[in-house]
Parts: sequence; structure tokens; C-alpha cells
Amino acid sequence: MGENMRKKELALEVINRLKTAYPIAECTLDYNEAWKLLVSVRLAAQCTDARVNVVVEKLYEKFPDVSALAEAPVEEIEAIVHPCGLGKSKARDISACMRILRDTYDGQVPDDFDKLLALPGVGRKSANLIMGDVFHKPAIVTDTHCIRLCNRIGLVDGIKEPKKVEMALWKIIPPEEGNDLCHRFVMHGREVCTARTTPHCEHCCLQDICKQRI
Repeated sequence: MGENMRKKELALEVINRLKTAYPIAECTLDYNEAWKLLVSVRLAAQCTDARVNVVVEKLYEKFPDVSALAEAPVEEIEAIVHPCGLGKSKARDISACMRILRDTYDGQVPDDFDKLLALPGVGRKSANLIMGDVFHKPAIVTDTHCIRLCNRIGLVDGIKEPKKVEMALWKIIPPEEGNDLCHRFVMHGREVCTARTTPHCEHCCLQDICKQRI
């Protein structure tokens, strides 16, 4: 059996087991409109989703839509978002991003990966999250949990660079499963296959198929 074939089989088993363990797979950032997820994913860099969810409430009270944020002075955005860290660059990106949405896309978030990637402050991870969560298109979000778990389980071999992990996963995961699987990796990575403490392998639903049982 070829290496990719073996990994495809492993991936399907991982997908099925994590579906059983975490029936509901969803983003832990709160949003009810696409542009709000765009704001939240920018703020979430080096910040917890829980804190972002609190901060954006204040931001939307003052600037309730795309055009209000596009017209907002960058300093005012920064004053609200500074608890998320990197306030200056995040505020600048959010401001520039909202102006492009207003001027180029009629206030809407484009449902095209390359157009999303071209927006200020939007990287592959954010573009994939929006493609998957908002537009329900095939997407693979390679955050730190996804990268750590894929290496430990053996879906990828010693690859740490997000784009390379993403490309390796596209070859072995059914496209329509990618988005939900990545959400489940986050849940599993927070609860069981942890980074900062010893992983709880004894409670893991993947323990008998994981390459690196710790």
C-alpha cells in the first residue's frame, strides 16, 4: 500500500472517530455576518477566541457595519482592540480591509479564496476559515492545533510550516471533510492532545492508531 493510500485510510478513521467524540464542529469565534468573522480572525492572532468575542462586542456597538468601520479613525479602532495585543497593526488591517469591502465588493465579503487572500491582514488560515465556515466550500485551516495533531497522529511527517501541512492534507482528506475536521482538531487539541501539558493519551479516542502515543 502506498504511503498516501495508508494516510488516506488513517485520515478517514481519524475523521470518523473525532465526529463521534465531537458531534458539533464549529468555530469558537462569535459572528453572525461574514465581515465580522473577518474582523475576529484578524484579532485572534496571538489572542484567545474568548477575549476576541468580548472585544468585538464593544467594537460593533460603536461601529455596527462595514461602512461605519471603514470610516472609523484607525486610532479609535485601536483604542478598542488593544486588549487583543498588536493593536496598531490589527487596527490598521481592519480599517484597510473594511474600506476595500466597501469600495470594491459593495460591502460584501468575496467568496473567492484568492480575493480573500489579497485583503490586508488575511492569510491562508483566515481565508480558509471564511471559505469553510461562511461559504461552506472545501477548506483546511492549519492552525497550531491542526499542525501539532497531524504530526503526532502521523498524517504528516515532521512538517511544521502551515502551508505545507495544508497541501499535504489536501492530498489525503476528502475536500468536504476538511473544515469540520480542523474544528475538531482544535477541540481535541484543547481538551486531550494538549500542547502545554502532557497530552491525555489515556483518554484519547485515537490512542490505538496514533503514531506518537506519548
